[in-house]
Amino acid sequence: MARVSPTLEGFRAAFRRPSLGFAEIAWRWTFGFSTVALFVFYCIEYLDTLPVSNADSVLLATRQPALVGRAIAHILRGSLNRAVLAASLAALALSILWIIAASFGRLATVRALLDYFRGDAAHHVSAAAAGDSAEQESVSARSNGATKPRPIRALLDLNFLRAAVVLAMTLALGGAAILAGFASSRANPRPGLAFTLFLPLAGLVCMAGWALNWWLSLAGIFAVRDGESAADALSAAVAFFRERTGAVLAVSTWTGLAHVVAFSVATTAVSFPLAFVQILPWRLVLAGIILVTLAYFAVADWLYTARLAGYVCIAEMPDALPEVLSLPPATLPTGNVAAVEASMDRDEPILSDAPNLA
Repeated sequence: MARVSPTLEGFRAAFRRPSLGFAEIAWRWTFGFSTVALFVFYCIEYLDTLPVSNADSVLLATRQPALVGRAIAHILRGSLNRAVLAASLAALALSILWIIAASFGRLATVRALLDYFRGDAAHHVSAAAAGDSAEQESVSARSNGATKPRPIRALLDLNFLRAAVVLAMTLALGGAAILAGFASSRANPRPGLAFTLFLPLAGLVCMAGWALNWWLSLAGIFAVRDGESAADALSAAVAFFRERTGAVLAVSTWTGLAHVVAFSVATTAVSFPLAFVQILPWRLVLAGIILVTLAYFAVADWLYTARLAGYVCIAEMPDALPEVLSLPPATLPTGNVAAVEASMDRDEPILSDAPNLA
């Protein structure tokens, strides 16, 4: 039996179908550039609305920290509410944009991966001419595209829950900071103890948020494949992980290690433009940093596509594919079976079912 390696199949699918990586990069970068553009325009418009009097200009020109701080406080007075309201509306709009983009992007990539692995699985099964009829019927039914319609509703629900998890993480981190702040008071300030207490709380919050986000992301595969609701997709994801824990952890581990290597290489590459800050123009250095950062994001998105392909491979491909054909049936003619049985001596002790007669 030739065992299938989901990790290798995931990377092979990402190499053979580069359009999958480009599709993942397209919807992610569209959202990213929209976020950056909105943030830049938000800062420009907000700063343009701030009133700066002649007295504030004089205080800023002194370059004294106390006077500069007083001038900034006077400039920002009364405008913080507008800034928070505008930021809240921008975050809401970006969340809706991400939910829609992530849903349609995941629908396109998972459907392409399902078609790829279903065709691959059907090819292996037909070439080996083995496996029971139930499994062959299941593979052929899946390869014919027998899925329930409208999986986009479940994807929208799942991505809405993912956005809610991010909001819950933000609020939980704020609550952790408040709880840790109780250890330090004005009468007895202990910032070191407060920070020490905040770190484990923040770690627990981040781990819980990461786990929930991973489950919701994995459920998207089954929402597209089976066309079920978000709750049924989550249930299928839990059952899938329970049945194929080793394979899922292997794909996650190897792609995670590859991501760590890519991050290490990117951070090392960023240090080279920074080393020439005093020699080269700052615009050229900034362009080099942006180029390296975009290259890292592209590799990270490609690795995510490979990991997603590995999960789809585990869900669609059998654990082991037969390499040889099944043995041919016995060549003894059916007409001689009765004659052979008649020639046997049924009183022979060795043929008896009772023990120790021989």
